[in-house]
Amino acid sequence: MKRDLVYRLGAPFYDLAMVGLMRGIRRESIASLALKPGGRLLIPGIGTGLDLPFLPRDVEVLGGDLVPAMLARANMRRARLGLANVRLATMDAQALPVPDASFDAALLHLIVAVAPDGHAVLSEVCRVLKPGGRISVVDKFMPDGQARIPYWRRAVQALVLPFTDINRRFGGLVEGLPLRTISDRGVMLGRTFRSIQLEKI
Repeated sequence: MKRDLVYRLGAPFYDLAMVGLMRGIRRESIASLALKPGGRLLIPGIGTGLDLPFLPRDVEVLGGDLVPAMLARANMRRARLGLANVRLATMDAQALPVPDASFDAALLHLIVAVAPDGHAVLSEVCRVLKPGGRISVVDKFMPDGQARIPYWRRAVQALVLPFTDINRRFGGLVEGLPLRTISDRGVMLGRTFRSIQLEKI
């Protein structure tokens, strides 16, 4: 089953699964971007809009998703919160329809390991960021120095394959990109879920 179909069918249940688990992590991740009034923030995998309650209202936000059902729920949440500074659009995070160097920051929550090509997501975000722009990533990654995939990860991957890839190594995804790591820490299930802050050089 294609991932877009899975997420289209699962959109009504996505919030129930994710809203409580990552509330504090989302808030801290957004704060780490140190957004300034008038800045421009890109959220290319906005999903159902679970980040919206934590966004400052004095920045311009473009949020996108490839799944219309997800965007529809994000739009309802945006309207309920009265966020006039947020614009939503259908977009593929692997081929962003925005100009080079047009954003100050990007938020990548649970998109780098979901998109078929995580390197393409990071490469595109890097392209559209201004020099010195920041990226905050929260997702599931294998330890970069771990040579073999543990059996438990293989078993779990078989269950979550339609949704995400839990066996990607972050180091390989950013290789060759003009990005500097500011911080990298485990935030859930040890270091299975990591919060990573990057800066465009």
